[in-house]
Amino acid sequence: MIRRKAGPVIVKASPWRKMIRDYQLYLLALPAVAYLFIFHYIPMYGVTIALKHYNPLQGILGSPWAGFQHFERFFNLYQFWPLIKNTIGLSLYQLIAGFPVPIVLALLLNQTRNKRFKSIVQTVTYAPHFISIVVLVGMVTLFLSPRSGFINHLIMAFGGEAILFMGEPAYFKTIYVLSGIWQNMGWSSIIYLAALASISPELYEAAKVDGASKWKQILHIDIPGIMPTAIILLILNVGQLLNVGFHKVYLMQNPLTEASQEIISTYIYKVGLIHAQYSFSTAVGLFNALINIVLLFGVNYFARRVSNSSLW
Repeated sequence: MIRRKAGPVIVKASPWRKMIRDYQLYLLALPAVAYLFIFHYIPMYGVTIALKHYNPLQGILGSPWAGFQHFERFFNLYQFWPLIKNTIGLSLYQLIAGFPVPIVLALLLNQTRNKRFKSIVQTVTYAPHFISIVVLVGMVTLFLSPRSGFINHLIMAFGGEAILFMGEPAYFKTIYVLSGIWQNMGWSSIIYLAALASISPELYEAAKVDGASKWKQILHIDIPGIMPTAIILLILNVGQLLNVGFHKVYLMQNPLTEASQEIISTYIYKVGLIHAQYSFSTAVGLFNALINIVLLFGVNYFARRVSNSSLW
């Protein structure tokens, strides 16, 4: 009878042993975990005031329950549909117009062989990202001024009349989106440049041997190479669809166009902090967050079905 020699027995380490073994990594992550827990998870208990008639004197626990009254009030509000329309319209405009620009910029920079020119373009396009929103809105207001703005000076130089851009509701979304693209396109292109840098140079060499032009290389090598990254970023952007930048919209609002510029985030600020309707504003914010979560899960599911790239 021949006995087979037994192989080595692999014993899996328990989670506690792994933590003890890699305790340096856990200690390194501890400050970030503590920050998230203290400032992001513990305050989530305050969301319960959306279901209460919150009174600061009684506190969260002592305030009486209101059920879904605040949600019903928001749904029956005459501003409900205008707020949803303004928020979704501005978000979709920003997503459709702004999402492809960093991709195009990264593809163009990746094909640039003049390193000096490439570095200059990167510096020029990165710099606006570090301008604060307050300064940016001030610059936009100054440039579009009907008296001193150079945009109106150009219009009048070609025989046109000065336009009050900041006072016309029809121009608000375009001004918001274009100024955002100018400010963020360079910074947003960094992740795509990193994805392009990870593509094997052998693919480009093989394409050149086969006689592929620059356009063919972009179409068949660059775009497929950055597609997983683009899909992940698209999912994250759609998950924040209703979270339009509050500061910029609020600073761009004025009495002439406030009604057409009101979005959910600015409405929450005015109702919650200015008018001290804490429970109602919390209910509106919770509704906004729930819609974003539904969109995130929906787009992630669709991306997983269509492609192999998804968040989970």
